[in-house]
Amino acid sequence: MLQKTHSVAGMIAAEIVLIQGDISFFTWDAAGSLLLGCLAGTLADVDKPGSTMAKVLFPLSALLHVLKIKHRTLTHSLLFMALLAMICLPLPPLYFWVFILSYASHPLIDLLNDRGVQLFWPITFRIRLLPKWIAIDTGSASETVFRWVLLVVCLVLPFWNYVLPYLPYSFTK
Repeated sequence: MLQKTHSVAGMIAAEIVLIQGDISFFTWDAAGSLLLGCLAGTLADVDKPGSTMAKVLFPLSALLHVLKIKHRTLTHSLLFMALLAMICLPLPPLYFWVFILSYASHPLIDLLNDRGVQLFWPITFRIRLLPKWIAIDTGSASETVFRWVLLVVCLVLPFWNYVLPYLPYSFTK
């Protein structure tokens, strides 16, 4: 999946945390959370040379390259997510959950790709959720459709949570 797809998925994760925490989308905390979600959603691709995160975090990317860490292995694994969670424990709860869930959205949607993810790295088998014939190839038309679906969800979530309950004859009452 491309960076823009991962950014949208990270933003959806941030929106879900805001909704669950009953935090208004019209606050600085929400703005920070949405920005953090967009960035954390792309962070796992620091292991892919040439990616935006590899360029932004060049020292870390270079270290992963020297250590011969391949794409969709260590940084996409449950082990790495657990390590990140321990490192992020000092963060305020809102930002902790936004960061962790947005980061986790990355390997989650990469599981829809035909190459899958080494979710249990260092164990080398790759996991994918879809059979190869319907898997979403990076940069393909199916990824574009998937990204548009995510964008619609991203726009509908705040509306559904904050506007719809106050409409007359709402289905959510």
